[in-house]
Amino acid sequence: MEKIKVGVIGCGSIAKYRHLPEYAANPNVEIVAVCDVLEERAKVTAEKYGAQAFTDYNQLLNTVDTDVISVCLPNYLHAPVSIAALHAGNHVLCEKPMATSHEEALAMIKAAKENSKILMIGHNQRFVASHQKVKKMLENGEFGKVYSFRTTFGHGGPEGWSIDGRESWFFDKERAFIGALGDLGVHKADLIRYLLGEVKEVGAFVETSAKKDTDVDDNAVCILKLENGTIGTLTASWSYVAGGDNSTVIYTENAVVRLEDDPTHSLIIHYKNGEIARYQLDKIQTNEEGGQTTSHVIDHFIDAIQNNKTPLITGEEGMKSLDVILAALESNEKGKFVKI
Repeated sequence: MEKIKVGVIGCGSIAKYRHLPEYAANPNVEIVAVCDVLEERAKVTAEKYGAQAFTDYNQLLNTVDTDVISVCLPNYLHAPVSIAALHAGNHVLCEKPMATSHEEALAMIKAAKENSKILMIGHNQRFVASHQKVKKMLENGEFGKVYSFRTTFGHGGPEGWSIDGRESWFFDKERAFIGALGDLGVHKADLIRYLLGEVKEVGAFVETSAKKDTDVDDNAVCILKLENGTIGTLTASWSYVAGGDNSTVIYTENAVVRLEDDPTHSLIIHYKNGEIARYQLDKIQTNEEGGQTTSHVIDHFIDAIQNNKTPLITGEEGMKSLDVILAALESNEKGKFVKI
């Protein structure tokens, strides 16, 4: 089978540590082009992967024969670059949050449909082993009725992860649009939707309290009400200065289910009858050593293309998770609960 030709637009940390090495590890892929506004960064990356280097994404799209484009750019560029790549005849994998508005997300979905191409959003939490296991157990009714939940994603901030450190676009509202809520909270909104169902109503407090010289949010606490009546909390933070928290706890009729809430056991289930089940599974993705070696996002995306399958996180799915975060921003601004 002919290899799928991939171009990666944006050569920052998410491309460097996730997209590029995972594409390179897939035997069905050839990385043919990379693009970054910083010429030296593009050249170094291209040399590493035997690809062509560009500083203008339009030039890449117009001159190189690609099948797939990964969009690894600041949030405000996700929609325009994805749409351009789709119209150029590419399948697109776009980083989260997929866009900065509901309207932008709709335009991306429309472009994918018009060109009969796959648009997938990089929500890697759906591929975590503990999350997938609990998804099946929930579907099988093993826990009975779900009463409540709490889900948290926090760390010390993107300056410790981004290739540009404290000068990163993450702290520039014009380019980022949103801070911890878009960086981390949207992952958890997607996870809750995946595990428990659609979100109906959102209330939120969103603050900038930990980071100086920026007006993007760094702490957010949201209350979510699902369509099935379940209520719970979602927290996103860039202020966890001594280690991160990427955990979810689900409170059910038959058990308390702890996901990624223990350093050794990815899943711990405390049953109502006193029994405890502990599972050592592949760990959740982390920026520190000892996490997943692959996010599984790239392999899933390539498999969907090769076998003409609908990916787990379509544009529509990405938009629904984005809508939860947009509702949280609106709730904070207006001081009231917002229906989705």
